[in-house]
Amino acid sequence: MLARLGILFSAVFAGGCTIHQGRPGTPPPPPTHSDYRITRDVSFSPPDWPQELKADIYQPKGRGPFPAVLVLYGGGWEHGDRRQLSSIARDLARRGYVAVASTYRLAPAYIFPAQLRDVQLAVRWMRAQAADYRIDGTRIGVWGYSAGAHLAALLGGIGPGDALFDPDARVGAVVAGGTPSDLTKFPGGTLVPQFIGGPRSEKLAEYKAASPISYVSAGDPPVFLYHGGMDRLVPPDHATDYKAMLDAAGVPAELVILRGRGHITAFLTDGAAVKAGLVFLDRHLRDRQ
Repeated sequence: MLARLGILFSAVFAGGCTIHQGRPGTPPPPPTHSDYRITRDVSFSPPDWPQELKADIYQPKGRGPFPAVLVLYGGGWEHGDRRQLSSIARDLARRGYVAVASTYRLAPAYIFPAQLRDVQLAVRWMRAQAADYRIDGTRIGVWGYSAGAHLAALLGGIGPGDALFDPDARVGAVVAGGTPSDLTKFPGGTLVPQFIGGPRSEKLAEYKAASPISYVSAGDPPVFLYHGGMDRLVPPDHATDYKAMLDAAGVPAELVILRGRGHITAFLTDGAAVKAGLVFLDRHLRDRQ
C-alpha cells in the first residue's frame, strides 16, 4: 500500500510540470464569476428512446442567456456517472456557463453509434430548451474525459457529408482529456471491441468510423486537448497525432501534456489543464463575436 501511495505521490509531484502546445501569445480574457444552482435528474430523452437519459443542469444565476457546455464522463463506454465530472461542471457554472452533465447509453448492451446519438440528442435538447435554461443556443461547447472525450471530439469533428452528421448537434468548441482519438490503435483488449461490437480484425471499417481523427477537416470547431504524459491506457500519441492533424487542417488547437501522469492521475490531478481549458472556452466560446 505504501509503495502504491509513493508511486501516486511521485506521479502527482512530477505532474506539476506541463507542456502547453499552441497557447496563444495574447493575454487571456478576464474570467467572470457567478453563483449557480443545480437541477438534478432532468430527463431529456423522448418517450420512444431506447433508454431514458437524464442530465444535471448547473445554471449560473442571472438573466442570461449564457453559453453552455455539455459535460461527458468517462468509463470506457461501459460504466460511469454524470456526477463524475461534477467539479468541472461547477467550475463552468461559476465561470458563467450553463453546464449540462449528461448520461449516454453504455456498452456492451449498446454499441456505437448509440452513444454518439445520445450526446447529439443532448445538444439538440439544449437548443430546444434554451429559453427555459437561459442558454445561448449559438454558443454550445462540449467537455469530456476519456470515453467522454472521445464522444466530445466526434461531436466537434463530424460534419456535413459524414454519415453520422446531425446538423442540429454542432458545437462551437471542444475540450477533451485523455482522448482515444484513433480506435484502430487498439488491436485487442475488451473495452473497444465491446464498444464497437467486435475485434479490429473483423470490424476495421467500424473502428475507423468511430475514430475522431477520421473526421478532422478545415472548419472544425477549436479543440483543446489535455493528456497524461505517462498514460498507458490511452497513450499520449493519441493526443499528439490528433493535434498534428488539427494543425495541418488549420483548426485552432491547443494541447497540454501533464508530465508524469497516467490516465487516472491525469484525471484526478488535472487542475492546471482545467484552468487552461476554461480560458480556452472563454476565448473561443464565451467571447466569440
